[in-house]
Amino acid sequence: MDQLLKGEHVTHMRKGQEMEAVIISLSKKGVTFNIGAKALAVLGDRELKEISTYLPYLKIGDAVTVRIISEESKDGYPVVSMSKFFEKGKWDIINDKKQKEEEIEVVCGEYGKGGVFVDFMGIRGVIPKIQLTPAFLDDPKKLEGQKIKVRVLEVDQIKNRLVVSQKASALNISQKELKERFDAIKVGEKYQAKVLGLSEFGIFCEINGVEGLVHISEISWEKVTDASSYVIPGETIDVMVVEKNDNDLKLNLSLKRLSHDPWDNIDEKYPKDKEIVGEVVRKERYGLFVRLEPGVEGLVHISKLTGDENFELGQKIKTFVERINRKERKMSLILPQTDKPILYR
Repeated sequence: MDQLLKGEHVTHMRKGQEMEAVIISLSKKGVTFNIGAKALAVLGDRELKEISTYLPYLKIGDAVTVRIISEESKDGYPVVSMSKFFEKGKWDIINDKKQKEEEIEVVCGEYGKGGVFVDFMGIRGVIPKIQLTPAFLDDPKKLEGQKIKVRVLEVDQIKNRLVVSQKASALNISQKELKERFDAIKVGEKYQAKVLGLSEFGIFCEINGVEGLVHISEISWEKVTDASSYVIPGETIDVMVVEKNDNDLKLNLSLKRLSHDPWDNIDEKYPKDKEIVGEVVRKERYGLFVRLEPGVEGLVHISKLTGDENFELGQKIKTFVERINRKERKMSLILPQTDKPILYR
């Protein structure tokens, strides 16, 4: 370092000036730059404390933008700041790593609904649960506090968004290969999918290595509140591809569309005036929901109730079809009347 600092001084230096500098020495103890005409400058002590985070992504010979913060240090050499690099350069590093499909090292934080939160050079990112290997899929909290290698899936500085994959790094999954697999999958076709995990909003699946989600609304024609009642992690299920997201190479999948939609011929099965026995499945402030068959429920509106009814959940009751809105998949029911069997308006 002493030998390096015996270089020439730069003239006409002013505080706040920005310039391109080339790194000529690099370590935790100090960073030295060539700022032109073989003149040297050093990194300020405050930023030197942060440099260890960036060392894996910098090398001698790199050109970076620096700003003069002191025209002359106690050793007689200009002191510079790399704040512009620290603010923007880390995003450039992430973008470069994404393009080259190279790994970055992140520190794992807490596990939340979105996945495992991570930190990379002060940027907060996330590993979606489905992007974990089986060893961590069952218990993502084991990663908290660990430093791990990941690959970048999505990066957007404007939205401050960073999505990474531990699985892609651990299993050496190439994005190019993943794109080829994604492109081969066709919308509207049936595929076998491996169940990776469950959440309150659906079933995480994988088709030939491509990530997919069966949203809870696509599990069954019936109302679903718990996906675990239908599948278990590790099993293979038949699904239909409903939609492909080219931006993040993800699939929207469906279980229910492989079975008959009970609303297809609803008007024929449940014509107006028909008496039907159904099961009380929900009580809401605006009325009773009665299941006529799996996937078909009707509402007895509170205005059609006397208030003296004392129905229990699971109880079988007689109802009459008042009207059907097939487009909105809604059915209005009424109860048998005391004076007249059916009451219409």
